[in-house]
Amino acid sequence: MAKKYVLERYLSRLLAGDRAGCRAIIEETLKSGVPANTVYMDIIWPIMVEVDQLYHGDVIDSAQEAFATRINRTIVDQLQNKLPRKPATTKRIVVCSTAAEQGELGAQMITDLFESDGWEARFLGSSVNIDDVLSFVHSWRPNILLLYGVTAKEAPVIRSLVDKIKAVNACPTMKVMLSGGIFDRADGLWEEIGADMHTSSAAEAVRLASAHETELPKPKRTIKRRRKVAGGAETVEQSESIETIEQSELTPALT
Repeated sequence: MAKKYVLERYLSRLLAGDRAGCRAIIEETLKSGVPANTVYMDIIWPIMVEVDQLYHGDVIDSAQEAFATRINRTIVDQLQNKLPRKPATTKRIVVCSTAAEQGELGAQMITDLFESDGWEARFLGSSVNIDDVLSFVHSWRPNILLLYGVTAKEAPVIRSLVDKIKAVNACPTMKVMLSGGIFDRADGLWEEIGADMHTSSAAEAVRLASAHETELPKPKRTIKRRRKVAGGAETVEQSESIETIEQSELTPALT
């Protein structure tokens, strides 16, 4: 764990937009013997989360949030080649993110740490549409599909994606993991969406993805869904439509 004064210094320089000062603190930390992956997990990640909380709490403005995120992104790009590398495995992960720059940063860090852990990773970012994501995971057949930084407005789309993945069942062993965004602020929402796992940090994502099935928390999906019956007809197992659920449960999760 990074020392408190290092985090405080880094956050102060970050919110001041001091690129050189931020780089100097990270270089000092590396020279002290702290490995790059620990810098990722114990400095950049918690500070990224704190910047997001400060912004949503109206403590900092959009300009500070923007240059803080961009400085972090620059430092992450520089640290990537310094990450330790475990022997390659056969495990695969696909990572997608929200369009916000903060979401791209978190998803990139997660991708980097999975590669460092020996996984084969593909970072699709935020520009790939749902149909192309489905097509890619069905052809590449990853062990994990991780979606990072989803907003409340995007949650219904993610629900639709998860439903399609499970309905088609073309990649039955793949797990869907959600992290960041609304899923870190609305307790249990990841279960309602139908995902298999949720994590609030990159380090926890790597740990959960490598854990044995018996070590994973069992999701409890309380919203009943439509299901197919004989003859291709559908029976409704819920009293509310998906649209009603989206309005009554997903939108208030932000407030």
